[in-house]
Amino acid sequence: MGTQDVLRTLPVAAMAAVVVLDLLAGPSLGLLPLLTLGPALAAVVGGVRHTALAGVAALVLSVPLAYHDHLLGRPQIIVTLVAIVGVTAAAMLACRLRAEGERKLADVRLVAEAVQRVLLHPVPRRAGDLRIALSYMSAAVDARIGGDLYDIARAPGGVRLIVGDVQGKGLGAVETAASVLGAFREAAYDEPSLADVGRRLEEHLALRLGGEKFVTAVLAEVREDEICLINYGHPPPLLITGDGRLHRLEPREEAPPLGLVALSATGPEPYGCAFRGGDQILFYTDGVIEARDRGGAFYPLEDRVLRLLRAGDPQDALDLLERDLVAHVGGPVPDDAAMLLVRRERP
Repeated sequence: MGTQDVLRTLPVAAMAAVVVLDLLAGPSLGLLPLLTLGPALAAVVGGVRHTALAGVAALVLSVPLAYHDHLLGRPQIIVTLVAIVGVTAAAMLACRLRAEGERKLADVRLVAEAVQRVLLHPVPRRAGDLRIALSYMSAAVDARIGGDLYDIARAPGGVRLIVGDVQGKGLGAVETAASVLGAFREAAYDEPSLADVGRRLEEHLALRLGGEKFVTAVLAEVREDEICLINYGHPPPLLITGDGRLHRLEPREEAPPLGLVALSATGPEPYGCAFRGGDQILFYTDGVIEARDRGGAFYPLEDRVLRLLRAGDPQDALDLLERDLVAHVGGPVPDDAAMLLVRRERP
């Protein structure tokens, strides 16, 4: 029997307990009004029909109990019957309102997911000797859509990509994310270097963002046997080499996010590392490493990638990592979580 089945038996158990106690104690304790626990609990664990059936059961049980307690025709039984009818009606109304709210929330979530899919259009899964896998998990709390973003573009010098996270939630964050992706798609093809792509994104955001809003991001350019990175205050990617070693690709110096680069004396410096056949790099947003289990422990991403990203197909490997993250949380992730895995095939 599942948890839901156990919960649905609570109204029956409550009314059965009232019946037993009343038969044992008699009319002295005046337990009959407690039959209203049946429809009240039914409204919590069931729907309108379940609540109505519990109310009818409470009314039916109250009559023989009143006869046993010699209360028929007395004010006590009249009050009990009115209380049962009133509580049942109120509980049925609450169930109906809750169901309407859940339907509206489901519709909002569908719209949010559609918006997110339009924003994060499908990216190529192959680019030369690169194989690419994606994972995006939307936060399930009140259908809040966020600003996690990613994209991949072919450029004359190699394959360029961006993974980022817009500050904030809701449609404002989605609008900013769409703006960043649009600017990246243009700059990735036009600009001669990755640093120029970053400068163009910063100029674009400087015109759009106000106050203290910002976008953390990692820009990358995959070349022959190496990868170049620029990190704008984003969690560092993880390099898993073909021989099973793990490296955090951290910049030499921390840099502010996009939108705040002008506040720094110097902008972020490009850095890189070898990226050969059999190597793979995992890009991710902070929704992954900040996901907690019920005990408050953060998801140990670095401890899991070496074991979980071994599958022959990159998407299968990333799907396995995603399922492990959900299992760690014990349910939907509390914040948007995006992951992008780039694997270089062996010659």
